Amino acid sequence: MSANVASRRVEQAVRDQRVLIVEDEFLIALDVADVVEGMGLTVAGLATGLQKALSMAADADIALVDVNLADGATGPAIGRELSERFGITVIFMTANPEQLKGKTECSIGVLTKPVMPQVIEETIDYALANRRGGVATVPHGLKVFVHTHH
Repeated sequence: MSANVASRRVEQAVRDQRVLIVEDEFLIALDVADVVEGMGLTVAGLATGLQKALSMAADADIALVDVNLADGATGPAIGRELSERFGITVIFMTANPEQLKGKTECSIGVLTKPVMPQVIEETIDYALANRRGGVATVPHGLKVFVHTHH
């Protein structure tokens, strides 16, 4: 089986995955949306704060979440809700990763802004593999959170 056929089969399986972008800087949100759509995935919505993010959560599989949003530093709370209530795979994307200290249990990792499109793409691929229970190489630039289950 050629690599092409294999990747097309994977594409079929992931095309129905929807990505929620929680980001209050409109231009950054649009850039991320372009990357998501360029991968053949669907943008579930753009949210600038907690209420909007939760109202769109039912339609999402993966969420890229900033920490500081239009309604304050609500990113960690949003991430926890999305993960626990909706089973969404959460990736934080922030210029201030240190704000996530002790608030990482709901997320697979954090990208430090500014983030190159290629890194966003690799990180979404990693999240997709993660959701399917597959193994993927951790993208350069993604700080993965190790979760210890008690």
